[in-house]
Amino acid sequence: MLNAGVTATDLTMYSTTWCGYCRRLKKQLDEAGITYTEVDIELDPASAEFVGSVNGGNHVVPTVKYSDGSTATNPSLAQVKQALAAIA
Repeated sequence: MLNAGVTATDLTMYSTTWCGYCRRLKKQLDEAGITYTEVDIELDPASAEFVGSVNGGNHVVPTVKYSDGSTATNPSLAQVKQALAAIA
């Protein structure tokens, strides 16, 4: 269970419009009531650079970044919930 203090600033999801895995994770987050900030890496070069920097030079999406600075590449909903609960 997530703590009540979790907000959109606690989770940033880097994605693209054409990414099926991104659409799936967004749907799961929405259904779970988890708010997030979404950034399209194709529209934001700095975000694309960040995603590459945490994925060995590859622009893999979805990549999520938590408020503590940790990241996860293509995480499951369960992994996102666990990470948010641990840092809340």
